[in-house]
Amino acid sequence: MAIFKGAGVAIVTPFKENGDVNFDKFADQIEYQIKNGTDAIIVCGTTGEAATQSHEEHLNTIRFCVKQVNGRIPVIAGTGSNCTETAVYLSTEAEKIGVNGLLVVTPYYNKATQKGLIEHFTMVAEAVKIPLILYNVPGRTGCTMAPQTVVTLCRDVPNIVGVKDATGNISQVAKLMSLASEQGVTVDLYSGNDDQIVPIMSLGGMGVISVLSNIAPQQTHDICEKFANGDVAGSRKLQLDAIPVIDELFCEVNPIPIKKAMNLMGMEAGPLRRPLTEMEPEHVAQLEKAMKAYGIL
Repeated sequence: MAIFKGAGVAIVTPFKENGDVNFDKFADQIEYQIKNGTDAIIVCGTTGEAATQSHEEHLNTIRFCVKQVNGRIPVIAGTGSNCTETAVYLSTEAEKIGVNGLLVVTPYYNKATQKGLIEHFTMVAEAVKIPLILYNVPGRTGCTMAPQTVVTLCRDVPNIVGVKDATGNISQVAKLMSLASEQGVTVDLYSGNDDQIVPIMSLGGMGVISVLSNIAPQQTHDICEKFANGDVAGSRKLQLDAIPVIDELFCEVNPIPIKKAMNLMGMEAGPLRRPLTEMEPEHVAQLEKAMKAYGIL
C-alpha cells in the first residue's frame, strides 16, 4: 500500500530573524495544511532548506513535525545525503522518531553511476524497516536515475516503494512506468513538479509532492482527488488555472519564491538561509500579481 495518495506538501521550514527554526510558526503551518486537505507532510526536503540545517536541527525539525501531526496524516522525512553513511544515520534516526516513510534524494555532487545508486539506496533501505521513496531531481543533484534503476530498486528492495520524479521529462516517466508494467513491478510514482501533476497521474502516478501546497493546499489536493475520482476535465482545469502562479513560484530557485509568497500571505515563514538570498523586487511584483489572480492574496 502507498504511503499516501494525493497531495503531499514539501513543507517550508520557517526561521526566526536570528536564524533559529521558528517552531511556533511551524506548528501553525502544519495545522493550516491539515485543516486544508493536505494528504501528507514531507519535512526537511529541498523546500525545507534541509541542506543548511545541522544534523541536530534536521532531526529536531522532524521530531517536532511528527509530534505536532500526531498521526493525523503521514509524515515523510527527507533524509538523503551525498554520503551513504550520513543518509543511513539520518534515516535510522528518523525511523526512531516515528515517521511513516523516508524521501531519499540521489547523491549530489559525487555523480554516482547507476550501480552506485543501486548500492547507495539499497544500503539506506536495508538500514530501516519503514518505506522509502526515491527522489530523482537531476537539476539539483547533477545525477539522474535511469528508469530501469528505479524499477530494479522497487523490485529488489522490499521497502523501496516508489519515486518522486522531478526530472520534468515526461518521456522518461512513461518509459519508467512502461518498464515497471512489463516487469510486473509496482512503483508508487509522485510528481515532483507542480505543473505536471495531471500528466504524471495520467501515467499511473499517485499524486504530487508539492511546493504549491504550502500556499494552496486545498487546490492542490483537489487536482489530485478529482483525477483519482475520474473527473479528468475538472482536474485538468484546476491544473491549468494554477500554472501562472506555479511559474512564478519557480522564477527563482526554490524555496526563495515560496517563502516570499508565504510571507506575503502573513504566514511568517521568515528569512532564507545563505547562500539563498531574498527575491528580486521585480519577481516579487510578478508573484504578487499571480497570487492575486489565483485568488490566494
